[in-house]
Amino acid sequence: MYFDLNDEQRAIRETAREFLAARFKSERIRELAASADGTDPAGWAEMSELGWPGLALPEEWGGQGLGTVELAVLFEEMGYALAPSPLFSCTAVGLALAAGGSEAQKESHLRPLAVGARRGTPAFVEAGSTGTPGAYGMEARADGDGLVLDGEKVLVADTAGADFFLVATGDGRRHLVDAAADGVTVTPEPSIDQTRRLSSVRFAGVRVGPEATLPGRGADWEPVFDVCCVALAAESTGVAQRALEMAVSYAKDRQQFGRPIGSYQAVSHRCAQMLLETENSRSAVYGAAWAADAEPGSLPRAAASAKAYASDAGWRVPDASIQVHGGIGFTWEHDLHFFLKRGRANAALYGDARWHRERVARAIFAAA
Repeated sequence: MYFDLNDEQRAIRETAREFLAARFKSERIRELAASADGTDPAGWAEMSELGWPGLALPEEWGGQGLGTVELAVLFEEMGYALAPSPLFSCTAVGLALAAGGSEAQKESHLRPLAVGARRGTPAFVEAGSTGTPGAYGMEARADGDGLVLDGEKVLVADTAGADFFLVATGDGRRHLVDAAADGVTVTPEPSIDQTRRLSSVRFAGVRVGPEATLPGRGADWEPVFDVCCVALAAESTGVAQRALEMAVSYAKDRQQFGRPIGSYQAVSHRCAQMLLETENSRSAVYGAAWAADAEPGSLPRAAASAKAYASDAGWRVPDASIQVHGGIGFTWEHDLHFFLKRGRANAALYGDARWHRERVARAIFAAA
């Protein structure tokens, strides 16, 4: 199958590339990485004006109604720019609400989220779990007509400035919990990636009414999980592309023994391998994005392939780029370490490469 972006998708890419390059220069990324909470309210407001929080959300709830391919285009550019932003978290929550929320929940949470007026973040992963569908054990016990939540979630992204959490419990349900609710404690945790902060969130006897519980169960989340995997894989592909370009540029300019170092096979072969990994990742990502929009039945296997490829490429390519740069690549002053850290962090979220390769294998054997 031949696949190429259409004019609208190219326009999204060009707009995103131009905006993010101007907004998130190296100096600004370093400022945010060194700041207390890593947030950029002004940058988020500008992204909201561009309609990015609602890019793939239904038009009737304030979104733009575009597809997963457009979402992948945007997130590849987010990774390329290494933009510190809650966009991924808000997109994940928005997709979950659009797929499984009640009309009232969509009105109260999805509509303002689609225009950037409110922010939400998923709280799914628990210590010792894979963070994937079916791996949640948090207790939700009945209390009158509502529920009481007890437990702790880890690897919760973008908690600073979040208005609410989408919390997954062991019974397969998901609940909207106000970030300021009694019994909710957010503790920032050390993270390898300073451009995407992670926290643990403790829910100690947090009561949620029936209006806060999404009607759907665990199976309703799986297509949303797969689309989130595609978006995260696209971001990792953007990280790899940027690291590749940095390596090629350096290999052309750096002189050793009177020649550009890129003229030596040891360097040129490494750059060629980086290109191969980046393009394989991109092909898998856009194949999965196309499947999400045009052939949903093939999405689980395609999304797993994309996440597996991109989880590896997202850190392997920056790692190889550091090797091409030599000593300067290992320094704090060079930006490459930020890309390596983002790639490593992304690889661990929403299932690592090994888990997704096992998904692909199970799908192949099931179809045999």
